[in-house]
This record gives sequence, structure tokens and C-alpha cells, in this order.
Amino acid sequence: MIYDYDVYNDLGDPDSNPELARPVLGGSKKYPYPRRCRTGRPRGKTDPRSERRSDTFYVPRDEEFSEEKEISFVTKTAYSVHMLLPSLGATLKDPDLGFPSFTKITQLYKEGIPIPKLKNQASVQILALRLVKAVCDAIDKQFETPAMLEKDKFSWLRDEKFSRPTLAGVNPYKWPLKSALDPDVYGPPESAFTEELVEPEIKDFMTIGEALKQKKPFIIDYHDLLLPYVSKVRQIKGTTLYGSRALFFLTPDGTLKPIAIELTCPPMEGKPQWKQAFTPSLETVGLWLWRFAKAHFLAHDCGYHELVSHWLRTHCVTEPYIIATNRQLSVMHPIYRLLHPHCCYAMKINAFARQALINADGIIENSFSPGKYCMELCSMAYDQQWRFDREALPADLINRGIAVEDRTAPHGLKLMIEDYPFANNGLMLWDALKQWVADYVNYYYKDSSMVRSDTELQAWWTEIRTKGHEDKKDEPWWPVLKTPEGIIGTIITIVWVASAHHSAVNFGQYAFAGYFPNRPSIARTNMPCEDPTEERWKRFLDNPGSELLACFPSQIQATKSYGYSTCVIKSFSG
Repeated sequence: MIYDYDVYNDLGDPDSNPELARPVLGGSKKYPYPRRCRTGRPRGKTDPRSERRSDTFYVPRDEEFSEEKEISFVTKTAYSVHMLLPSLGATLKDPDLGFPSFTKITQLYKEGIPIPKLKNQASVQILALRLVKAVCDAIDKQFETPAMLEKDKFSWLRDEKFSRPTLAGVNPYKWPLKSALDPDVYGPPESAFTEELVEPEIKDFMTIGEALKQKKPFIIDYHDLLLPYVSKVRQIKGTTLYGSRALFFLTPDGTLKPIAIELTCPPMEGKPQWKQAFTPSLETVGLWLWRFAKAHFLAHDCGYHELVSHWLRTHCVTEPYIIATNRQLSVMHPIYRLLHPHCCYAMKINAFARQALINADGIIENSFSPGKYCMELCSMAYDQQWRFDREALPADLINRGIAVEDRTAPHGLKLMIEDYPFANNGLMLWDALKQWVADYVNYYYKDSSMVRSDTELQAWWTEIRTKGHEDKKDEPWWPVLKTPEGIIGTIITIVWVASAHHSAVNFGQYAFAGYFPNRPSIARTNMPCEDPTEERWKRFLDNPGSELLACFPSQIQATKSYGYSTCVIKSFSG
């Protein structure tokens, strides 16, 4: 078995089509990234820096699925990716065809989509014979009804439902807010969130000055991350993009009230920067513009969740830990035995992701707003935002301003937003995991000298920093393993990310995003008020609902994305 490191140079496929060329992620200042497991495939002919793609993606034998896991994963995943998705292309011939009504969207969950049987079912060689009937007999694909749709099919329209799923991304609001991007390239840096805009929205509670003093405003800010890609993404047919921010206010009852959404387009095609803030409204035009703004922001939030919160922060960054563990620690080493159950199957799942999900023209690129720039954005997020010392749950909450240290509070933290299930439940799990890891580590390492003299342990941690995360090897925030406490802090962070954190960002996706008007993965049209033609503005005024449907994912995008969700996400138990 070979455990070695390589860059992400197998996502593109320029040998088959120049349009499928993608940059190598990792090993450069422009595209820093964690390392993956080396496969040893030959280099491509068109781009010698890239690896030639094939039908199989090597992982060491110890990382393969058990027989039971293989049955569970292949049954769901093979049907979704190898059978369902090609059939969708034959059934839904127009890739740009949207849903004609919200009723048609609901029918996805009641009636399904007619899927013709494939003529070459037997050619799917990765299936064991006993699985073929289980995955191939279905004629219609009917999606499981998401929990939120079963309870109230109009709940996605309400602002409280908009606020609730965004909690994991909020940060305290700093006034005044300015972009750090070059104004000569991207336009004026000042935010459209002004006192005049915000004050009327919170006047029933307090003034803007009081709100800032009491730390009541919170923000989710994708402006500087997304804005450099707006002009590129807008050249792709069937999608669009903005730099975006959403502002929330923490009400006295402990819930977040959405205050405003800011959308920005940089100067392009001879036009100046376009920037506008939208607020909740009871007036018809303002109400529909607010719904459009929410759809755009939610598409950005959905993409960030999948690319950064899920893939990058749990799957991608974990692979170097697994490689180093197998290269530097004996299978009898206590840290190997502690880590192994939490990283089981992760590399196999990551290999599948490179094969069919995050690859060029894969499900992610076809379903999310950034399109072919999805993984470049992921690299930028790794460069700008990822730090190992902030992946621990308490550090993450403190860094985002969601909590402050308080020794008198449960778990030693006081939450600024008390109704926060991820933090409340997560901190209980964190304390339990920390106690278990501390008891385990202290049993084997009685003092600091035992830590410093453990050559396997020191080589393991050095390799993670200098090889697995080589593009960040010189950062000053990496922990140093000199004491048992240092081991405990490092191990609990790895265990948390690979287990509890992953479960939180993975298994709740379909409940919230399965009904895509609630969390669209892509926005296909610009805001109706951004330099509209007379014809488009008239269409918006005459039938805003139809224009919103045209902005939502197309039929094939929705069924691919959410077919993937229901068939595959449940298999990603790691």
C-alpha cells in the first residue's frame, strides 16, 4: 500500500476537451490547497502538470470500504451518479428549462420524474451482481419529501426561515463596513449598509448606536470572496454571481431578524460598479425584490456551505491527517488507534468526490453558481480563512464573535446567541470528546518528556504541517506538540472535524435544502433592477413569480443536485 502526497491535479480533463482544463490546486501561491493521496497515474498529454483521469481512483487497500459499507454506498451512489444522472440528461433534453410553476416543483416529491431504463445497465461494472437489481429496477425517480416541505410548503417565503439556517455563518458586525479589495479594480469599497438603511428596520427595538454597543447586529459576508469572480462567472451561460452580504439583528427574544442584503457587481464591460441593498418590504415591488435578493444570497450561502464548510473543512483538510497517520505512526501506536475510527472511509469518499462531484463538469460545477470556478473559490477560502487553531469548536465560536470566554458559564463559554443548536449541542459533544481524549492521552503520556521523546508522534505532526498542508507550513498559528495538553488540543480538533463537525454540516442538508426554493444552489439571472431592459422590467412587474422561477435552478440542475443529496449524502457517513 502506498500512502504519499500529491496536489489536486486530477480535477480537470483537458485531454478529452480543452474546456475541461482546470488549474492545479496546491503547490503554488496562487492556488494553495491541502494535499491528497498520490495515485501514480500518468501525466496528461495536453497539460503535463495534470494527471490523466481514468475510471478508477486509487486509494490504499486499508482505506477501501468494508463489504457492508460497500453495499450501502454503492447502492445509493451508483444509482445516483452512474444511472440516474445520465438518464436525466436523456429525459430533460433542454438544460436551461426551468420549472413553469411552484406546483411543478412540488410534484418532484409526489410524482417523481419518469426515468427510462438504461440499455447498458450491465456495463456498470463497479456493482456487485447482487446489487444490480436493487439499483436498476426503479422506473421513476421520486424524491423523499423534505421535512420542512411536509410541515409547511410556504415556510421558505418567511424571513425567519431565511435566518434560521444561516446561524453557522454569522459574525458580529463592524461599523462602518468596507471592502479590502482594490477600489481601482472593484469599485468603491464602502458598504451599502448605512445608518439610514438600518435604523428604520430596528427602530422598534433600539437605535443603531445602542445595537452596536450591545453587539446585536450580525453579518454573513461573502463580498470580498466572491466579487473577484463575478465577471468570470457571468461569462458562463446559465448562471450569474454577485459579491454579497446579509445583515441580521438579534432581537430580544433571541432570534435573528434579517435586516438587509447587499449585492455588488464590479465595474465591467464599460459600466461602473453596481451596488444595492435590499430590505424586507410590504410594498409589492419591494417584496419581490427582497425575495430575489434572498434567492441570490442563499445560492451563495449554499455554495459556500458545500464547497467550504463541508468539502474543504471536513473532507479535504482531513486527508493529510490520514496519510501522515499511516506513514508515520505504527498501527500499535496509541494515537493511531485513537484516530483510526474517526477517519475511517474518508479517503475513499474523497476519491469518489474527485471522480464525480468536484471534477470538471461534475455535479458541483453544474449545480452551483460559481460553475467551473467552484474549486478555485475553494482554494481562495483555504488561503484566506482556514487555520488549524480555529477549527476547534470553542475557538471557532469565539473567532466568529458568537461566544466569549466565561468560566462561570457552561462549557466555559457564554453564547451571544443562546438559541444556537449547533453551538449548544456541539459544546456538549466537544466536552465529552475532550474528556475521552484527555483520559486516553494522559494514560500514555505522563509528562512532557514522553511527548518530546516520541519520535513517531513528532514526525507525524511535522509531516502534517510541512507535507500535508505544505502551502501553510510557515504559518505561526500551528500548535507545537511538547506537552500532553498540546496533544489533547490537537487530537480533539482532528476528531471533532472528522466526526461531529462533519455530521453537523452533512446530514442536515436535505432537510433544509431538499426543497430548493428554500436554499437554491444556483441563481441563473441577474436582479431585475440591475440595468434592466424595458422588456425585462415589464415581465418582472407583470409576473414576478415567473421571473423568480427563471432565476431558480433549471429542472436538470435541481434534479441532479437534489438527487445527489438524497441518494449520496446519506452514504457520506465517513
